[in-house]
Amino acid sequence: MRFIRPVVGLAGLLLLFGGSPAFGQAPPTPPASWTASDCQTCHDKAVGPAFAASKHAKLEQSCGNCHVNVAEHFQNQSSGDGKGPVPTLKKLTANELSNVCLKCHEKAGQANYSMSMHARRNVACTECHGVHEYKSVRAQLKTASDTETCFECHKPERAKSMRTSHHPVREGKMGCASCHNPHDGARPKMIKAESVNELCYTCHAEKRGPFLFEHAPVREDCVSCHEPHGTNHKRLLVQKLPNLCWNCHLTGSGHFGSGDNYSTELGARVA
Repeated sequence: MRFIRPVVGLAGLLLLFGGSPAFGQAPPTPPASWTASDCQTCHDKAVGPAFAASKHAKLEQSCGNCHVNVAEHFQNQSSGDGKGPVPTLKKLTANELSNVCLKCHEKAGQANYSMSMHARRNVACTECHGVHEYKSVRAQLKTASDTETCFECHKPERAKSMRTSHHPVREGKMGCASCHNPHDGARPKMIKAESVNELCYTCHAEKRGPFLFEHAPVREDCVSCHEPHGTNHKRLLVQKLPNLCWNCHLTGSGHFGSGDNYSTELGARVA
């Protein structure tokens, strides 16, 4: 039986024992996980105290999970060349940037984010959330609360919340996220229930019924009579009484009364 002797040159010996053809020294070995401590030497602001307290840092998430070309960037910086790809996310479109986050975040309705109004308006996750720097206690928002974040774009709703009759949003007892899920586009207005009435009933259970004589607009939609973001009329009504009732209960002769000839107070036909 004939055996073939492998031919090993100088370059092969250097590589075999961990060296490189250039002076027999190995290049710097990049980290395997790319944690924040590996990048902190140059990017101390991005991985500062705020990032260290975030869940990303506590779970030891790799920087390469979000940033691309991290290995090439490390090797170019280590060699002193300073050229090559930069692992920034600033050049990505809103949809591409959100897809980076959606690779991991999917438990709070984010799987339906692509069909939401936010996605259709090209609102990226980083418009509201700060990965490296944030101000809120929860959700890593760029403002102190979810309400302040929403009001940066939703100016009409902010103005309504300043009116006399309003939900306790200004008082901090609830926020926009109490009724809306900003990540879930599967429901109308991105609310947290299948319908507006079901959402209202989560707090106003006494209005659910069933009642012997029900007001038809109540069964249809609570916002037929109420403005949930705030009004200058009692009980969040869209108009003052009795003007609100007269929108539906008007006789053909022009006199005020019940147009359907029903007494809505007693629930019986008027003789």
